Amino acid sequence: MNNQVQEKIIKGHKTGGLVLFLTIVAYIAAGPVLGMCASAGLWPVSVLCGLYLGLGWIFWLGLKVLKPNEALVLTLFGKYVGTLKGDGFFFVNPFCTAFNPAAGTKLGQSGDVKPSSSPLTVSASGTTVSSAELMSKKISLKVMTLSNSKQKVNDVLGNPVEVAVAVMWRVKDTAKAVFEVDNFKEYLSLQCDTAVRNVVKIYPYDVTDNVDTTGDGEADDGSLRGSTELVASRIKDEIQSKVESAGLEIVDARITYLAYAPEIAAAMLQRQQAAAVVDARKLIVDGAVGMVELALERLNEKNTVVLDEERKAAMVSNLLVVLCGNHDAQPVVNSGSLY
Repeated sequence: MNNQVQEKIIKGHKTGGLVLFLTIVAYIAAGPVLGMCASAGLWPVSVLCGLYLGLGWIFWLGLKVLKPNEALVLTLFGKYVGTLKGDGFFFVNPFCTAFNPAAGTKLGQSGDVKPSSSPLTVSASGTTVSSAELMSKKISLKVMTLSNSKQKVNDVLGNPVEVAVAVMWRVKDTAKAVFEVDNFKEYLSLQCDTAVRNVVKIYPYDVTDNVDTTGDGEADDGSLRGSTELVASRIKDEIQSKVESAGLEIVDARITYLAYAPEIAAAMLQRQQAAAVVDARKLIVDGAVGMVELALERLNEKNTVVLDEERKAAMVSNLLVVLCGNHDAQPVVNSGSLY
């Protein structure tokens, strides 16, 4: 049995301007009518006018103003009656109340930053928010960017790395967002942290042999540093699968920070430097061997000098020392024989 609340869009209620005009006109007319009816002995009409003068402001509670990409979830005595969407001046049942449990939750994301001139207060979660915002129950339908703080995660090799991710998201189903989870903002933030840990632990920081990151049983070249687009895409899919039931849509995800943890950063830098030195030496040796082979071939082709095996070995040794050495060669003049 599916107990999920289905979103209902309230339409045809953009009559806020008309209702406001009529209630103001009625207030202006109620005073004179009350005096005339009281003097004429029309007590029922007088009572109605008096009641309106005292309670007519209740109609103003049903006036709602929404800007583009804003929504308002309305309940009547605890029952969900529908969602107002779209910009305009609306009039609804004055006894309907807006419901948004995440109204006072701040995550340090776009849309949660308010002018510093607003009076501030502290919400139940310990975050500082404006008191005006605590009264507002509107839900933003815009694409928002959640930038969670850096977190330390072990990669597939057990090396601690620090990762930060920016997630672009928006509310797709307002009813699910406010009724299916306790606080959809905190729920999203928690799922982002969990998804980052689940995906990062599959990959090595750098390309490593014999590591399977795709789950097909074969080693591949996937890595956090070299496959950031793929890693970000998997994080996006992981978060989306978790927040679908909360009526949220993950538009995109991007890795904004990636580095080894400070406690191993120096050791990993030395490792990278050593690997670079080995690669450079390998390239130098390959080039030196090729040059020696070319020299011997040219000498044989032109019969410049006839070398036996021992002289060839000495020549190869000397050339390799000169080409692979870190210092300039020092010339030595041999005035005698090799033997």
